[in-house]
Amino acid sequence: MMRRSLTMRLALLFALLSFLTLGAVGVMLYHGLRMQLVLRDDAALVGRVDQVRTLLKDSNTMRLIHDKPQLFANMLGNHEGLLVIRFAGEAPMIAVNPGHVPIPDIAPVPAGAPLTLAAVRHSIGADGIPFIAVAAATRAADSARDLEIVAGRAMVERTRLLQGYRNRILVLTLAAAALFALFGYLLLRHGLRPLRRLAAQTETVTIANLGARLDDAAAPRELSPLIAAFNAMLGRLERGFTQLSQVSADMAHDLRTPINNLLGQNEVALSQPRSAEYYEVLLASNLEELQRLSRMTDNMLFLARSEHADTAIERRALDAAEEMQCVADYFEGLAEERGVRIAVQGSGAVWADSMLLRRALANLLANAVRYADSGTAILLQSERADGGVTLAVENRGPVIEPHHLARLFDRFYRADAARRDSADASGLGLSIVRTIMTLHQGRWHAASADRVTRFSLFFPDAPG
Repeated sequence: MMRRSLTMRLALLFALLSFLTLGAVGVMLYHGLRMQLVLRDDAALVGRVDQVRTLLKDSNTMRLIHDKPQLFANMLGNHEGLLVIRFAGEAPMIAVNPGHVPIPDIAPVPAGAPLTLAAVRHSIGADGIPFIAVAAATRAADSARDLEIVAGRAMVERTRLLQGYRNRILVLTLAAAALFALFGYLLLRHGLRPLRRLAAQTETVTIANLGARLDDAAAPRELSPLIAAFNAMLGRLERGFTQLSQVSADMAHDLRTPINNLLGQNEVALSQPRSAEYYEVLLASNLEELQRLSRMTDNMLFLARSEHADTAIERRALDAAEEMQCVADYFEGLAEERGVRIAVQGSGAVWADSMLLRRALANLLANAVRYADSGTAILLQSERADGGVTLAVENRGPVIEPHHLARLFDRFYRADAARRDSADASGLGLSIVRTIMTLHQGRWHAASADRVTRFSLFFPDAPG
């Protein structure tokens, strides 16, 4: 089924509205004209019958009726008229009926009573032509009896006039509707030209120029919200594509290192016969690289599931001190190897998903243990804030430069110039922290100064 264009639909709608409007006006004018013609014809018939009543009071008129009845043949002025003058119960003295219309049986208006329009009777003839009639009685001259006057008229001329008027209204209405449709179509095509320009602009947007934006300088105000929303969408697509490209490049770079290590070590091992001890060392090294690859894959899978799906988290009230102590106990052995201590401070309830909360704290604490100065203490702290709880991990060690702080939570980003042992990390730990806080509608922050680095996570309270 062929779909009509918006321009055609609106043009047809204009035509329909104009047809209905002009048709309604034409119907009202038609009925107004019809009522005026009916009143005019009724008044003319009543006036003529009233004239006949007056004439019949003259004795000379009565003599003319007996001597020359044909003089009354044209009393009504047309060949569709009917005029009957008679004494009640007798044959007509005058019967003018060129159309051979059956004489209507109408009670006459009494002699001396005024003749009004209410006395006119309306009917439809066998041929569908309206017929009007009126009957009146009058006291004849030189007679003690009343004469009956029956007059009528077939509205052939009026019917023909109204039919022609009705046809002209219909033709003019159809013509006006067609003109409205034509001019509406032309005006709409002109009015929708900005949409066609916008469509042409959108066709030029490709992956190569996602930075292009639609120009709303010449567009109508009604299209400004649409253009703004489309430009905002292009901005989001550009940022997403840029991030995806960067993530792909970073991931390829980070995967290349362990893969190259595996390939190089295996090629060297296969270049000549080796001892069993050598192969054991090689397998242990390969195992470390494979474990690194596995962790990186697991982290990427977690980020993909969290950011590209409607991830449901099960939040509940958790004891902040208990959760922090659980994470601290897990890193106690590693902290002893590094020569640092882990201290837990604060209490209260935090509204969060237990598994995700522990993972976020574990990622922060792993970095703190890795980069803290030997002999110092790492502080896990819980503080009540306005509208929620802030959990912080603080350590003493190398300062992170301000230009690194802004990008620490990006994927695969590592502040190599300020951190040591960067090769041991995948660059996804803080990105996972950011994702976890996004799922909790919380906030994250990093600060580093005077050899003190502090990562803060704000968890909002439960609604209500």
